[in-house]
Amino acid sequence: MNIKKIIPILEWLPNYNKSLFKGDLFAGITVGIILIPQGIAYALIAGLPPIYGLYCALVPQVMYAIFGSSRQVAIGPVAMDSLIVATGVSTVALAGSESYIAIAILLGLLVGAIQFILGIFSLGFIVNFLSKPVITGFTSAVALIIGFNQFRNLLGVDFIQSDQIQDIVKDIWFHIASFNKHTTIIGLISVIIIVLFRMIDKKIPNALIVVILGILIMKYFGKSFNDVSIVKEIPSGLPVFGIPEFDVDLIRELLPIAFTLVMVGYLEIISIGKSLEAKQDEYRIRPNQELIALGLSNMVGSLFKAYPSTSSFSRSAINQESGAKTGMASLVSVVMVVLTLLFLTPLFYYLPKTVLAAIIIVAVFGLINFKEAIFLWRANNLDFWLMMATFLATLLLGIENGIMVGVSLSLIVLIYRTSRPYVTELGKVPHSNFYRNKNRFEEVLIDSDILVFRFDAQLFYANSSYFRDKLDEMADKKGKSLKLIVLDAESINRVDSTGVEMLKERIRFYQKKDVKFYFAGVKGPVRDDLFKSGILEIIDINHFFMRANQAVKFYKTGDRKHQEKYAKYIHQAYK
Repeated sequence: MNIKKIIPILEWLPNYNKSLFKGDLFAGITVGIILIPQGIAYALIAGLPPIYGLYCALVPQVMYAIFGSSRQVAIGPVAMDSLIVATGVSTVALAGSESYIAIAILLGLLVGAIQFILGIFSLGFIVNFLSKPVITGFTSAVALIIGFNQFRNLLGVDFIQSDQIQDIVKDIWFHIASFNKHTTIIGLISVIIIVLFRMIDKKIPNALIVVILGILIMKYFGKSFNDVSIVKEIPSGLPVFGIPEFDVDLIRELLPIAFTLVMVGYLEIISIGKSLEAKQDEYRIRPNQELIALGLSNMVGSLFKAYPSTSSFSRSAINQESGAKTGMASLVSVVMVVLTLLFLTPLFYYLPKTVLAAIIIVAVFGLINFKEAIFLWRANNLDFWLMMATFLATLLLGIENGIMVGVSLSLIVLIYRTSRPYVTELGKVPHSNFYRNKNRFEEVLIDSDILVFRFDAQLFYANSSYFRDKLDEMADKKGKSLKLIVLDAESINRVDSTGVEMLKERIRFYQKKDVKFYFAGVKGPVRDDLFKSGILEIIDINHFFMRANQAVKFYKTGDRKHQEKYAKYIHQAYK
């Protein structure tokens, strides 16, 4: 057992040096500066007191630095998970209450346990059933929902909070006229400042700048803005150890939202980790290790008052751009959060909530992926409508239902594509030994008495009927002149018992019509399955060929010398 695979920090820590620390120190400070106001803001999205956003930035980061396979991913509170927490927990407890906080922490433990179990049993592949169009649609919809939910703080109006966009928009429409003038001005100016600094340089800590400006305005000119809502007192001190209270009925009720958080969190960390991995060649992301690391981050974090967390798109990108080389950057960020919790929380007393709303709105609207939508519209209409269906379902039906629709549609599209793969007839390229698709190469030669049939997928129970129908359709077009069918099997990488039985039935069917049936380019494992299933009882081993042109040549010329040598070879290989 390789201990470094289990505890990835051991891969880089023994060779750590000052040159690495310089980049990690700068990146850690930069991310920490951004993380503190974001943590406070995201806790408000989750319906929790601001201090819990900072708790999420402590133990989870430490655990990921030890067990995560990426050295630059930044773990902590994020807007999307915070809104999902609010959506799920608000159905069983009143936002901000003691029971609400306890349930949010219990949810962190539940999410972490599921992620850890999936990682231990190498089940990370399950999330692969969510295709990229589904992820894009879901992420973009959630970004809109989070953004619109923050208009209540940005404009100073008590709009409803919901994960269904039509309810939010309706309430905003009827109550927009009652916006708070001072709150709106401070919020919109904050948005403008953040956007301008992001355009100049993304490394500029724009969130910290508007936080400082907002605090100074409210502290020294607060009498002129006494109608602007502020954060007020944030408790000082580090979180104490405590085991969340278990309630079987409550856990059963939280499972749907927990699985949603598991999938979303894992998708975020894998997509971010893969994008950062592509920019270097020192390490590789290990998906199941990421599940284990994320699971430990959430489980151990919940013992220290953290609600579910995952990787942040923006902070991870800034971490990499600022020069982070190892997980030490995350540990530096943790030190900054610790110092803030111990000594600096009183400074945030005058922080306007509209400034936090501005930070959130700009951050999440950047997750709306217009480029991907335009690309899919041009490249693949089915994927575009899959993305749009997930997007609209998430917007209109809510986050939990949206991801269920996305998963269902992904599976439907997968089944559709595997059950109806591409099939074609091949023709011979003039003056060569190659056979190519007649629909793409107009110059290929087609024999009236020969059908070279290509099937571009595994052959199994879901598409065996489609195979038979397409084969018969092409054979019927040849009519009574058809004397030979060659199955070009180079694209068939697997065959099950249903597929084999269908093949045997078709071979017998065409043999009765005095039509020969040859195989070309059959892969070794597929050929083994065919032989084990008794196909040699109805077809000669000499009717297996390396290439389609050899099969046609054998039929036309009866050149047995080369073919018998090949048949002997594959027979020995099978034995």
